[in-house]
Amino acid sequence: MTARPDPLRLAPGLTLALFLVPIGAGLLGTLAPAFGVFPALGETRLSLDPWRDLVAQPGFSTSLRLTLTTGLLATALSLLFACGFAALASTHPGIARLERALAPLLATPHVAVAIGLAFLIASSGFFARAVSPWLTGWERPPAFAIVRDPAGLSYVAGLAVKETAFLVLMVLAAQGQVRAAQALAAARALGYAPLAAWAKVVLPAVYRQIRLPVYAVLAFSLSNVEMALVLAPGTPPPLAVLAMRWFTSYDLALYPAAAAAATLQLLVVVAGIGAWRLAEIAGKRLHRAWCARGARAGLAGPALALGGAGAIGSGVLVLAAIAVMALWSIAEGWRYPDALPPAVSLRTWTRAAPTMIDLVGTTALVAAAATLIALALTLACLENEARRDLKPGAGALWLLYLPLLVPQIAFLFGAQVALVRLDLDATLLAVIWAHLLFVLPYVFLSLADPWRALDPRYARIAAGLGAKPWRTFFAVKLPMLARPIGTAFAVGFSVSVALYLPTLFAGAGRIMTLTTEAVTLSSGADRRVVGVTAFLQAALPLLVYAAALAGPGLLAARRGRVAA
Repeated sequence: MTARPDPLRLAPGLTLALFLVPIGAGLLGTLAPAFGVFPALGETRLSLDPWRDLVAQPGFSTSLRLTLTTGLLATALSLLFACGFAALASTHPGIARLERALAPLLATPHVAVAIGLAFLIASSGFFARAVSPWLTGWERPPAFAIVRDPAGLSYVAGLAVKETAFLVLMVLAAQGQVRAAQALAAARALGYAPLAAWAKVVLPAVYRQIRLPVYAVLAFSLSNVEMALVLAPGTPPPLAVLAMRWFTSYDLALYPAAAAAATLQLLVVVAGIGAWRLAEIAGKRLHRAWCARGARAGLAGPALALGGAGAIGSGVLVLAAIAVMALWSIAEGWRYPDALPPAVSLRTWTRAAPTMIDLVGTTALVAAAATLIALALTLACLENEARRDLKPGAGALWLLYLPLLVPQIAFLFGAQVALVRLDLDATLLAVIWAHLLFVLPYVFLSLADPWRALDPRYARIAAGLGAKPWRTFFAVKLPMLARPIGTAFAVGFSVSVALYLPTLFAGAGRIMTLTTEAVTLSSGADRRVVGVTAFLQAALPLLVYAAALAGPGLLAARRGRVAA
């Protein structure tokens, strides 16, 4: 009698193939034209001409400098804000309750945050209107640039505001794994000030746990396109935006230089992570020296307090950004310097409804399909682990983070070339597949810990009662983990809604979602229409989050009534 093959054994290999094959093929498809091999243009010999063309572009060095300074500064600020919030939350129960606001902050897409922030801080934005002309004397918007400023400071602010929520979540989760409360209590008993104690005994252990998420934030900040299109300077733009402009040009002759820029973007991320690693080593030595001196306080406390205030301010800014987008969407004209619109109506919503219904439908369809596939693969991998008592190592975690560490612009063009050859480009299937690459890591990371923490005795009891493994999976494990599964679905859905470059490349610019439309409109359309689009883009993931949080409770209540 032969044993029946178990399909679960195929799940890890299939999942890894979904990661590695497209990224590897995409990188090769970008590297080849970067070194002159581009058969579509009749170029088949290796050459450095694309690199010479890239370096000769006006403003190239400024683009490179802007990419490095904004990416590194935004990551450092996000990390400071996240650590500051976690330190304050460890010592102040009132601040700890603000953790509940993380879900809406995480769910709000990057483009919506960028557009809302621009509505707030621009020289004609809400903040300027609120103090004009009675305080500033400005009867007209001032002539200096706040958004798209030459130094990219508004871009840094946007990145830091958005990425802080993600790192706060990572730091809080890591605190639970390193027994932070006990270490903090011991340090407090030795007379250390609360925030200094957190910096001395909790921070080193927590940082080891969040190193990969920090690298992912760094890679994202160094290579982001959608927020840069709204907030970063345009002449010259950051390197990733430069590559994207050339890739989306109708002039095929620009593609080799674009591929060189995308390859350089990959090298910039690798160099950035390397530089960050060196800074970690230096910081570790300084931290040891500080601990050895035995000081009970120091600059760490004020720095963490400042960071915590920055994190709270970031959350307030995101909520204010959503509110001002909603206000613009119902404004009946809103001339400067009026602090509020003179009248409101739903006229803009009514006018935009036909277009918005299509965009919402496409966005929701792609997000739901990609997330459900990701959820099925994740559950199969985790169930395979549980049945075979497997313990994934650090290598698996690195592979999982690979799509988040490799810049999107570095491999999406090559992946698009592969889609063209397969005659799949500009199809919904291609867009769903491209979104799956980025949704899967977040779904896996959201669900892995709760699934692995489920007490294995439940499965043993079910087996003792005669239940087969699949019945135990569907009747015991899935209902018990309904809330983490719902949360993982909401996380994956919000990640998909926020994706810009994968939609642009896999959809060949012909499949539009709320995100691609919002980026297009942000370059100069009527602010009221931009407000409608960006608000819908922010509201859709929030609705899914709300359903994910409420759904399991309602199902449990229904089962309770049926059982009674």
